[in-house]
Amino acid sequence: MKFKTAIVALSLLGSCLSASAQKYQNIIDKSVAVVGGELITLSEIEQEVQMMSARGYASDRNIRCELLENMMRSKLFLMQARIDSLTVNQDNVEAQLAQQMDQVRTALGGDDGVASYFGKPVYKLRQEWRKQIEESSLMQEEQQNIAQAVPEITPYDVRQYIDSSAVDRLPVVPIKYKLSQICIYPDREAAALAVKERLLSIRERIINGEKFATLARLYSEDPGSARKGGELGMASKSIFWPAFSDAAMSLKPGAISQIVETPDGFHIIEVLEKKGDMFNARHILLKPKYTTEDREKAFSKLDSLRTAIVDTLISFELAARFYSQDPATRTNGGQMADPNTGSAYFEIDQLKPQDYTAVKDLEPGQISEPVESLDNEGRDGNLVYKILRLDGIVPAHTATFEHDYTELLGEVRQAKQMKAINEFVTSKIKETYIKIDPLFQDCEFQLEEWKSKFTKAD
Repeated sequence: MKFKTAIVALSLLGSCLSASAQKYQNIIDKSVAVVGGELITLSEIEQEVQMMSARGYASDRNIRCELLENMMRSKLFLMQARIDSLTVNQDNVEAQLAQQMDQVRTALGGDDGVASYFGKPVYKLRQEWRKQIEESSLMQEEQQNIAQAVPEITPYDVRQYIDSSAVDRLPVVPIKYKLSQICIYPDREAAALAVKERLLSIRERIINGEKFATLARLYSEDPGSARKGGELGMASKSIFWPAFSDAAMSLKPGAISQIVETPDGFHIIEVLEKKGDMFNARHILLKPKYTTEDREKAFSKLDSLRTAIVDTLISFELAARFYSQDPATRTNGGQMADPNTGSAYFEIDQLKPQDYTAVKDLEPGQISEPVESLDNEGRDGNLVYKILRLDGIVPAHTATFEHDYTELLGEVRQAKQMKAINEFVTSKIKETYIKIDPLFQDCEFQLEEWKSKFTKAD
């Protein structure tokens, strides 16, 4: 089953993490860096290593060196944020804390697992993590203030950027497609009714004594849990679809739910254990299936529409408004737009694979044959049949002032903001009292300025 929010996997980061950890074993906790009046301790770094491990994070650098440098940078921003009297939104802090707690509790199997893994009671961890989130929020706000202080980028700046950059250093704009579509959906009601009947039959077999786990292995269409007899593991209710969580939390252990519908499909649920706002449950997931008849019927209608459009009996736009069943595009005459950016142009990786296959060999103005594709609903999308018109192509090219000003404007703005932030850090390193323990002498920090801040080894 795919969850509303991604469940973090418990990982020890492989041999890289265990190898780098050996250097720090058997060392009593101590301060490893001083930044102004702020201390960074080895235990803070080790706790962050544990947190990153629990959240499935991997690094291609020495993870402790990376953490120390990030912490020292953060202290510089934090100090300036306090000088600037910045404040944080406590509601946002609490929301981030709740999300972090849910992720870690799910990965480690609940509060007991969290306490055991970190060697601290959960209430203590919450206090520490709340402080970390508050400080991180202040640091980010200070960074934003520095970035926003960069003067507004002008056309002259963009032109200067182009003139001063080698051609091979300028951004390459990938090929982009502009598309319109006419969509027809299969008979969802009939498919939903059929899958509900199958689930009711399976539920009745469980009520009559057959094992839920056995039937989950045989029939569930959730590959992640089916091989485990449908079991999901102890997890926070917040990571599931609300309908699924509500149904599970209302059940007594051992009881079997009625059919529950989520964007993933239709479920029956058996709760194994509940603890606070967490539960462990089994489920059987079935998804609606569509028939060859559905496909043939839709393809026949789409083919007729395509022929009428090609023969100029009706325009594509008018056909989309009258016959397309996609509410997001029918009112625009079928014109598609990226749901994330609103742009009418799509890069290849922004298109559904089925859509790209249908249009990749077309010339602008041509219409594809009927294809089977997916919409943007739910997690994986719902089945839909469509024809697509290729409205235009922008070939891949090196960005130019005349045609790609917006993209270049963003590139120049980001470069100037990053330069301002790095200049702030560099200047603060030089003027701030900073000492770094020689334990980290071998670290390859991103900024060379840190190297002058090491204390002498005893």
